[in-house]
Parts: sequence; C-alpha cells; structure tokens
Amino acid sequence: MKFPRAHFPRFLFSDFPIFAFRLPPSDFNPRAQPATVARMRFPLGALIPLLLAAPTLSADDWPHWLGPQRDGVWRETGILETFPASGLTALWRAPVAAGYSSPAVADGRVFLTDRPDSATRGNPGGALARTAEPGRERVLCFDRRDGRLLWEHSYEAPYNISYPSGPRASPAVAGNRVYTLGAEGDLHCLDTATGRVIWHRSFKQDYGVITQTWGFASPPLVEGDRVFCLVGGKDQTVVALDRETGRELWRALPGREPGYAPMTILDAGGRRQLIVWDSEALSGLDPATGEVFWSEPFKTKMAHAIGTPRQHGDFLFISSFFDGSMLLRLDRNAPRAAVVWQIKGRSEVRPEGLHSLMSTPVLDGEHLYGVCSFGQLRALRLADGERLWETLVPTRPDGKPARWTTAFIVRHAGRYFIYNEVGDLILARLTPAGYEEISRTHLLDPTNKAGGRDVHWSHPAFAQQSIFVRNDRELVRFDLRAAVSQ
Repeated sequence: MKFPRAHFPRFLFSDFPIFAFRLPPSDFNPRAQPATVARMRFPLGALIPLLLAAPTLSADDWPHWLGPQRDGVWRETGILETFPASGLTALWRAPVAAGYSSPAVADGRVFLTDRPDSATRGNPGGALARTAEPGRERVLCFDRRDGRLLWEHSYEAPYNISYPSGPRASPAVAGNRVYTLGAEGDLHCLDTATGRVIWHRSFKQDYGVITQTWGFASPPLVEGDRVFCLVGGKDQTVVALDRETGRELWRALPGREPGYAPMTILDAGGRRQLIVWDSEALSGLDPATGEVFWSEPFKTKMAHAIGTPRQHGDFLFISSFFDGSMLLRLDRNAPRAAVVWQIKGRSEVRPEGLHSLMSTPVLDGEHLYGVCSFGQLRALRLADGERLWETLVPTRPDGKPARWTTAFIVRHAGRYFIYNEVGDLILARLTPAGYEEISRTHLLDPTNKAGGRDVHWSHPAFAQQSIFVRNDRELVRFDLRAAVSQ
C-alpha cells in the first residue's frame, strides 16, 4: 500500500512521540535524511489510522518579491502557532557570500544572488559616499530539499555605489526561467534547470543609465510574456522586455531618477495596471503598451522611493523615509486615481503618520501597519492616517530608536511574521488596539553594518512550510511546520 508522501507522519523519521508529531514538508526526501531513518520500522497496522487521519496540507512556493500574489501574504496551512523553546530546526544550511537580495523559491529550487568578492560591510565613508570595488556577482541555485548547490552563474560586476556588499533585487521565477538584476544594472534571464544564460541586458550600456547612489534594487516583474524593469535614464524610467528574448517592447515615463521601489501589478478601474513608484511620482500604466493611465506627483528626497506600493481594495498606499505617506483611491470605473490624504512630518526625525525606509507597510482591513524612520512599528487608521499606537518592541531590542531601522512584515492567518534586522523572527498580532507578541526566536546573526550597528537587511521567503533566510555567510531553511496532536 502506498500513501502520498505529504501524508507520512513525522514520527516515522524522527524521535517525536506519536502523540505530538510533525508532518513532513511536502518535498520531504527520506533518502536525504540520516542513515538511521532508513532502519526504523513500525507495524503497518499501527500506522494506518494515523496515516488516514493526517491532513492534506497546502504547500506554496515564493517565486518572486512578496510571494506568489506579490502581496506579502503567506497562505500555506499547517504552520506552527508558537516557536519551540529550543528554537526552530534548521533543515539545511548552505554557504553564500554577501548580498541584500532575498531568496526566491520555485519548482524544487531556491535562487539567490550574492557577491563573493565583497570586502565591505555597510559604508564606511557615509551613506552617500560611493565605494569603488572590483568583483563579481553570482546567481546561485540550490536544491530546495537538502540545500545542495545545483549550479551557479558568475559574471564581472565592478561596483561604484554606496553600501557595496552585494546585489539588492530578489530573483523572479516564471516557468523555466529565472530573472535576476545586479546592483550595477545587469539583467539576466537564465534557464532554471541549468543556469544557462538565455539573454542579458545591461541598463548602463543599453540605456545610458548612471547607477543610482545605492545601486539598482527594484526586482524585475514578470507577467505573461513580458518582464518589466525600473531602469531610468535620459528618455525613460520603465521598460518592458520580451521575457524569452529580452527584446524591448516599450519604454515609458519621462527620463528621471528611477528610485528603488518594486513595481506591482493590479486590477482597478476595469483595467490591468502596472504600478510604478519612481523618485517623482506614483503612476499607473497599461502593461500591454506603456500608456500612462494616471500619474500623481510625489517627489522624494534622494530618490527615497523604496517600499512597495500596497493595494487594499480601492486604496493604494506609499511611504517614504523623508517625505511621509500618501494614500490614493483607485477609481472603480476607469483607470484613474485621486489623493485621499498625504501626511508628512517636520522631518524624518519628527515624523507624522508613517515615514518608512525599506520596510514595506501592510494594509489590513481599515488600518495599516509599518515601520517608521527610527524603528517605531506604527498603526494608522486608513481613512485619515491618524496614528493609533507605536512600539519599538519588535524592532529595537534595546528599546532605543535608531535611524534606518528595518523589519520585514508578512501576514499569515490572522497574525504576522516579523523578521527584524538583528535576525529575530517574531509571531505577533497587530490590531487597532495594539501590538501583541506571541512568540520570538533568533535565526541568524546580523553580518552587515549600518548606522554604527550590526544589521541584517534581507527579506526572507516563506514557502514549503518553511522560512528561507540569508545573511552574508549562509542561506538557511528553517522548519515552520505545526505539531499535530493525536
């Protein structure tokens, strides 16, 4: 008799008692487990009731920035309610080099970019000083089950940017292709199985772009037969390319500094819209033609358009470190948008509403939550931007505000996973009434520098009932499966 692999109870392969076992990940590979596993035997008659009672669990990938639907929501089931006192189990660890980019998980593989020759952590010359360094960037592909390196693609990428540790943009996987963008504007399309280069574009060579102070950070966005890129340059800000050939299909928006924000795509006003936030404006474009449906001015100091624009129903929200926040209402009947409110404090030191840096805020019901300029996790009323509460508990272990403090927030089943810059993973409830911490555990030590402190600025991926997270030394898969009581 054969049973689906996803139904095998964990006690077949571990020391968990049968009254509190863990179901294996959907990609569990018993041949990759310790040799002692293969020697374990149990009476079939005792196992059948447990096998039949084991629930079928959904297993999702995380193929690009902010997950399958690009909304920062993790929808898998069978996930633990609190963290074990002993910490999460590392299913595997793989050595990597420096970088800020997050992993992408798709079709049995984990993709990551790094910079093996990087010697700099943080930016010793100051936030605005560029550091010139020779070196390479790499695209790495690992087996999702056991962390084996399947292939790597390496290319020369001399840097002249601030914070030159490594690439910023998350890979994007679509079908049998993975798309990666390096910090100096090298866009690659690679075969997911072999790492073979299908095509390559250089933003600097092809579009005459001067790399921004902090490099290229907006990840390629793939939909249908197109890949959209925030490029900048003299004659355009965003371009659309054929995803199979790299051929340009259209270019749009006036030439200006592009900023760093990931683009997103949504349905509103009866049209599909590509949402682009650059250093000058927030705009909605026709992804088929590049036609600009609407554009709302929002000039950012130092091109600090960084966080992802967030949609919730008819609302679209952005927040910037120096320039505060803006909420738009998307028209239901036509591709148009109108400002609901715009709030900016006297400075980033005395912010009103929300002044986010890299942390993408979340919109939930009639409220929004985000990390402000000095680490304050804040709750705002969506209707008018009124602040309801703030706390430093999840972001600053010492309770002291610090410039550029960052945490990454992902919603899951009525609660939130918060991964902060010191490597702690937190389970919490965020409500209009306040912050309620459920559980906390440490995953990885911070290995980079910013503001005179150790930081870890890489968004994790949540997939296959696990969290995949990297620092400048290793990529680790931690188990997040729930224990099942019998």
